[in-house]
Amino acid sequence: MRLIIMATALAAVAFTACNNNGNKATDAPDKADHGNMVDSGMHQKNDGEYTGMLESASMNTVVNAYLQVKNALANDDAKAAATAGNEVATAITNVDLTGFNAAQKKMYDEVKEEIKEHGIHIGNNGGKIAHQREHFETMSKDMYDLVKVVGPSQTMYYTHCPMYNNNKGANWLSEVKEIRNPYLGKKMPDCGTVKEELK
Repeated sequence: MRLIIMATALAAVAFTACNNNGNKATDAPDKADHGNMVDSGMHQKNDGEYTGMLESASMNTVVNAYLQVKNALANDDAKAAATAGNEVATAITNVDLTGFNAAQKKMYDEVKEEIKEHGIHIGNNGGKIAHQREHFETMSKDMYDLVKVVGPSQTMYYTHCPMYNNNKGANWLSEVKEIRNPYLGKKMPDCGTVKEELK
């Protein structure tokens, strides 16, 4: 009986240690962890597909670079937007698809080249913020589709600006609920409303 109790205790300790190590990727992952998939509340069905939130270090790199573009445009900083745009273009081509199900791979394949192209255009136009914003608008549609299918590693907000492009409007993804408009910048920083929360 004593052996059974000790074996159970050791198994519990090992399980806890594994769970703690699995959370490393939510902090700042080092290069060895780059691209690994970690369990972040996701559940595996019998058919091997995942439901719930997937967290990929390489997908996080793409999303973080996208958010840097968004924040730079909100600050009217075309040079910083250009740097971040180039980072998006590089990161989207380096996503590790390990752990992605068929639907997630399909969506990635559909938007990869578009996101890369928009990142390159933003990167090549450090002196033309209006042009960067045009590409950011289309990139945001593709990023929304990708994040919606893959799942974000943190709560994200799909936000709408009704006034951009002669009142045609445009959307973007944000890591914060507070409106920081990348299309109108410092002229109208808080113009917009949250349309959807992605968790």
